[in-house]
Amino acid sequence: MQNLRLCLVLLSMLAWTPVHAGLLDRFFGLPTDKENNSAIVTSPSLIVDQPIVVNNNVSDYRLGAGDKLNITVFGEKELSMEIRLSDAGSFLYPFLGEVQAKNKTISELQFLLTSSLKDGYLVDPKVYVGILEYRPFFINGEVGKPGGFAYQPGLTVRKAISLAGGLTPRASLTKIYVVHENDPTGTPRLTTLNAVIQPGDTITIEQSFF
Repeated sequence: MQNLRLCLVLLSMLAWTPVHAGLLDRFFGLPTDKENNSAIVTSPSLIVDQPIVVNNNVSDYRLGAGDKLNITVFGEKELSMEIRLSDAGSFLYPFLGEVQAKNKTISELQFLLTSSLKDGYLVDPKVYVGILEYRPFFINGEVGKPGGFAYQPGLTVRKAISLAGGLTPRASLTKIYVVHENDPTGTPRLTTLNAVIQPGDTITIEQSFF
């Protein structure tokens, strides 16, 4: 009985100290403080600028001034031609006169031509419209070759810089601005290398001051 009391006293003393408390926890199969900490404390996550997922489907592209198109009407050579949209986003077409294509997709323009030709001109027209050349975007500032370049679906600021000969040694990676063609205010907006560019946009790369 005396030995049992002594063991109980020793065990109660050990339980009061953090180190021995851990030993008791292991003895009885309980999680230790270290194990608890590993479950609670996690490394801070790095905030990474994720690339924008871009839909490269040409069917979503909205036509505008400067786009060059190929129009084919099967079996009708005189109605098949290459045209470039005017500053108003329109073009002249036989029988139909001025056709407004601005802000239309290829599918919408194709449907417009088909239905218009069917209305008193052709019985069952088969019309195909394709893009030969996209209207340009523009890039200036601290790049190797400032100017206008043909737009490509899925174009990002990073790719646009590559087309323009890369950055100069004085270029800033944090002072990149874009003016969107469809923005009536023409406001320069701060952007990033992974931002998606639209046709007609103007990119400006400013200098970095050390």
